Amino acid sequence: MTRITIERAEKAQQYQDLLQQHGAPLLVLDCAQLVKQYEDLSSALPGVELFYAIKSLPHAAVIQTLKMLGSGFDIATTGEIEMLREEGVNPRHTIHTHPIKRDRDIRDALRYGCTTFVVDNIWEMEKFVEYRHRVGLLLRVSFPNANTKIDLSRKFGCAENEVMLLIQKAQSLGLHVKGLSFHAGSQCPDARNHVRAVQRCASLIEEVYETTGKLLSVLDIGGGFPANYMQSVEDIDSFCAPIREELRKLPDHVRVIAEPGRFLSAPTMKAVSTVMGKAKRGDSTWYYLDDGVYGSYSGQIFDHVEYPLSIYSDVEETERAVLSGPTCDSIDVIAEGVEIPPLSIGDIVVGHQMGAYTAASATHFNLFDQARIVAINELPQVTDENVVFLDQPLPSEEADLNHQHTR
Repeated sequence: MTRITIERAEKAQQYQDLLQQHGAPLLVLDCAQLVKQYEDLSSALPGVELFYAIKSLPHAAVIQTLKMLGSGFDIATTGEIEMLREEGVNPRHTIHTHPIKRDRDIRDALRYGCTTFVVDNIWEMEKFVEYRHRVGLLLRVSFPNANTKIDLSRKFGCAENEVMLLIQKAQSLGLHVKGLSFHAGSQCPDARNHVRAVQRCASLIEEVYETTGKLLSVLDIGGGFPANYMQSVEDIDSFCAPIREELRKLPDHVRVIAEPGRFLSAPTMKAVSTVMGKAKRGDSTWYYLDDGVYGSYSGQIFDHVEYPLSIYSDVEETERAVLSGPTCDSIDVIAEGVEIPPLSIGDIVVGHQMGAYTAASATHFNLFDQARIVAINELPQVTDENVVFLDQPLPSEEADLNHQHTR
């Protein structure tokens, strides 16, 4: 059941002011909240370098804010590369994490200056032979997670027993494998799969060294850090506590990075829509909003997420209602069977935790206008000289050779 909070009508004024200025529907992006999310995750994973997964919310204000905080960026497409180029992001602070690429994707990334790529099979490795003196690879390992709605190891990642063979094949091709990568699953309810994956990767790193003498100097622990939707999740420090404990056991030469997307972006945005029509159908009143599952609420379809909602009214009685999107398709329903105060045309409905995989996956179905993103609380623009970037790019092959294998 969708969680709906009834707020006093006067609290809608802040949104009315934005609608008056920008029109409806809106997505309100709070850069101050993004800063808090980044700082909270950085504190929960000390020493782990963060590479923001752009796909969750590709927006200039997000890129600029995280750039100023010193974040790296996880890229997967030429479109994302072009966004970073426009925002002046140093390519040395990027990794290309899509395990399956076309040759032109590799060339576009290299032309930009990104030189670290993720692979998970021999056919992908062979694509890099031509560029072997310019790239370093991370080998993605599969760690299935049945406790998540989206198990990202179903589509990508090699089996653990394939790691040694792929490392040896890379050596025979003259390719430099820097380290291992995994993704524990999307919106993880707990950190057990992260911990298991770190443990297994530590064993694989040791096995690779003992068998081949090859030092793997990077471990990418992916994303999966949860956001609060309909059900509360652990605070991020508690969630990451067992991960921190396991990371402390890694060899000293292993550098740890992560690819957070949802945790950073989800709480940073609210969807503001208005009632554009209403009708009585059976025992329910249907309210038709100017945003829906083909728009900002697309995550209900693609991301298997329901969003907490707020209604603004001083009326005490309630009625059974359906909140629908604007399109002609009957699947375009945000919430049904809910009890809310009667609404009037023009009233506001606000969706929360609307930053991740919402605007990013919205469509133009029926040619309705997509919600306009309005950024608030933006950080002052600064020059590169004032930006605190990551301490260093991912290690080069030469740097790897200088590492000592210590535990």
